[in-house]
Amino acid sequence: MTIEPITGRYVSIEIAGKPQRIYFEEAGQGRPVLCLHTAGADTRQWRHLMNDAEVTAGNRLIAFDMPWHGKSLPPEGFETEEYLLSTAGYIDTVLAVVAALGLERPILAGCSMGGRIALQLAALKPEHFSGFIAIEASDFQSAWYDIDWFHRPDAHGGEMGAALVSANISPYAPKSERWNTLWMFMQSGPGVFRGDLSFYTRDDSLIGRLSQIDTGRTPVHFLVGAYDLTCTPEDAKRTAAAIPGATLAVMDELGHFPMSEHPQGFRPFFLDALARMPRAAAQAA
Repeated sequence: MTIEPITGRYVSIEIAGKPQRIYFEEAGQGRPVLCLHTAGADTRQWRHLMNDAEVTAGNRLIAFDMPWHGKSLPPEGFETEEYLLSTAGYIDTVLAVVAALGLERPILAGCSMGGRIALQLAALKPEHFSGFIAIEASDFQSAWYDIDWFHRPDAHGGEMGAALVSANISPYAPKSERWNTLWMFMQSGPGVFRGDLSFYTRDDSLIGRLSQIDTGRTPVHFLVGAYDLTCTPEDAKRTAAAIPGATLAVMDELGHFPMSEHPQGFRPFFLDALARMPRAAAQAA
């Protein structure tokens, strides 16, 4: 029998005047690292790193389910709303969690839409963080798919989402973790993946904001999988090149969900990314 070191709790915050009950998990001690999940998924994507004793020996990993995702319920009255994530709402949510948990300038590590918002925060709210690990992230991605297919009466949105993302998982990913990753998308709530992809493909472009990012104040390190069809290595390289001082690593055998689809393959890249970040908030002050 094994009891994992991950602990899960709830925190109550307010976003845009509405109370929200947010589920979060954490493991480890030391420097806080706030981890953001991808569109249509939840905190379970980070479970392997949160169970890694070497990672958590000097880092306190915290991951939370965005509202409408995983164990975080939608706000009261959600049945009358269309869920469409926005840059402003996403930023408000992340900063509210940081404040509620008393995190002092954490490292922010986000994947896919989490990587996109990490870059937005690097440009707009850098004072709240010590550094940024932008995973499968770029300045802007136009959709090569019709997002409305993920919320239709004649199609199962979760299975449609899993079908889409299956093309973005590396062929080197272990079969078990491939299917564990796809299962999270199959469980996504109605319209949630569509609402996240609206943010990812239609909301504020970062192109005009990249020059605002000061890597001398808060370092930015990109990680991108060679088998990512949505945010390709070329997309990430283009974006990193527009940020003076940003660094980048291409992960040869990984796809769009590296921490979930192939945790052992992702591990050395994540450890290297952490090593590039400040060890204490005072160093980046």
